[in-house]
Amino acid sequence: MLFTSEQVAGIRDGRITLTFRRWKRPQARAGRFQRTAAGMIKIDSVDVVLARQISDQDARGAGFDSRAALLDWIEGDEHVYRVAFHREGEDKRAVLQQTLPSRAELNDLHQRLARMDDGSPRGAWTLETLKRIRANPGLRAANLAAGVGVDTQVFKKDVRRLKALGLTISLEVGYRLSPRGEAALDYLLSRRTTMAQPASPG
Repeated sequence: MLFTSEQVAGIRDGRITLTFRRWKRPQARAGRFQRTAAGMIKIDSVDVVLARQISDQDARGAGFDSRAALLDWIEGDEHVYRVAFHREGEDKRAVLQQTLPSRAELNDLHQRLARMDDGSPRGAWTLETLKRIRANPGLRAANLAAGVGVDTQVFKKDVRRLKALGLTISLEVGYRLSPRGEAALDYLLSRRTTMAQPASPG
């Protein structure tokens, strides 16, 4: 689930413990954990409710000043999902995103990305994807995918694999490289430059 920057702040300080979603089918389940920009949250309950059943207290729990403001945000749908949750702590992956890799970790990342490339039916994709995200922070996934000539869902799946390594960060729209991703990309580009240089005459 994605949250606005204001909602992220409210989840972090404990003011926000509810969200309302216009899903065709539930995309959260009680007892499960989810990564968010506010850290790890645990889903306490997921219920279908009528918009008219939402109270002012519910609205405040979701980070809105009033029930009317919440209904305006969800566009007054008759049936919505009411998701109750609580914050469990920091997302280890988010911590990894902010951690600059050592030389040994850079070598390991290079090898892992190379294996991803080798195992892909469309060949090498990791370097080009990282470069495109760096050049276009916040660009819609569909536009990024079109730029490298792949289906949007395939592109999103690829980015999730990079995110699992701590290299990318999901924004409200699009992505950006994490500090770890920036360091990894610089390393990959430097290796390519070094390998492309002609050998010195003996």
